[in-house]
Amino acid sequence: MLTQVKDNVFYTGIRDWELRLFHGHELSTFNGSSYNSFLIRDDKTVLIDTVWKPHTDTFIETLEAEVGIANIDMVIVNHNEPDHGGGLIALLERNPNIEVVCSVKGVDVIKKHFDHPNWNFHPVKTGDVIHIGKADLTFVEMTMIHWPDSMMTFMSGTNILFSNDAFGQHFYGQSIFADQVDSCLVWAEAFKYFASILAPFTPLIKRKVAEVVALNLPLEMIAPSHGVIWRKDILKIVEKYAEWSEEYHEGCVTVAYDTMYGATKRMAEAIAKGIEDSGVPVKLYNTATSDQSDLITEFFRSKGIVLGSCTVNNGALRSLAGVVDEIRGHKLKGKIGFTFGSHGWSGEAPKHLQQDLGKAGIQIVQEPVTAQYTPSTEELAACYQAGIAFAKKILE
Repeated sequence: MLTQVKDNVFYTGIRDWELRLFHGHELSTFNGSSYNSFLIRDDKTVLIDTVWKPHTDTFIETLEAEVGIANIDMVIVNHNEPDHGGGLIALLERNPNIEVVCSVKGVDVIKKHFDHPNWNFHPVKTGDVIHIGKADLTFVEMTMIHWPDSMMTFMSGTNILFSNDAFGQHFYGQSIFADQVDSCLVWAEAFKYFASILAPFTPLIKRKVAEVVALNLPLEMIAPSHGVIWRKDILKIVEKYAEWSEEYHEGCVTVAYDTMYGATKRMAEAIAKGIEDSGVPVKLYNTATSDQSDLITEFFRSKGIVLGSCTVNNGALRSLAGVVDEIRGHKLKGKIGFTFGSHGWSGEAPKHLQQDLGKAGIQIVQEPVTAQYTPSTEELAACYQAGIAFAKKILE
């Protein structure tokens, strides 16, 4: 039996309790996720989005049993990434007459994914309206948030915004509604989702949030493509997106390092102690053993980023290369940093890390701190003082 979302809108998605990695092996999710699809029963029967391909059989079986695929008039493809559009081909094989509503750019994306140029495409742009009976569907393009084809769909009457990847989370609990699950987990996953996936697009998100607010839609519910549905205090997530898009930080520091025999770790701990004793919150992570999605989330949260590595083969340990690349790719703004590390004879790692961190967009505010072999009492004291100096810059 389909779960009612509101009035004549029903949930037809898949809740993936076992999911722990997403986007291949790029992202972690410790509370599962969902591939949200919705059915509208009006004069026209409308499906909004499908599901990830591995779950297509279950999805199709449910639709056939509860609706009858022959009775579906239209499918809205807000975004054709495989975790949303994976069930499209199976749906249209069973009913090729279904009208495929997508953005203008979505037509090309869908054709390239599925090699079906003759489907019944109906491209739409921002402000276009489709009448489906008592309700109207209004569309808002979200180009490059985070694919070229992305868009939102607003349904009048029920006043639901089907928001696609915006306002979502890789999370699922005992209910499809945010107000019926652990709010701490939901907000933590919403923040991680933004930091891990949407942070590179913050200038676009800032403008799009302003555009959506300016439309003055009578929102009563926001139904994203992943995670739970917002139906109470729904503008809070919109306000958070606006806040997270403004060079966001919480005045804290993340110290991330890799170490071979513990020398660089001792330096990291001394630096962190200096930061902490100065009244600035700080967290330490070993880049070789830490979850990368959680690490980039902490970088996004932080005002300061401090990276450290011992020197090996005239450079830093390999885990730091991936970390710097993540920082660069996520286009983090308004953050400061410096580097450190131990060495035996050559000692290039901190200098190389400083150059790479600067190229990744982090403002370098002090010179690297180094120690030879096992750091001496004096060298650890210098690390502690470097932490104090950095904390002062955080507090400025």
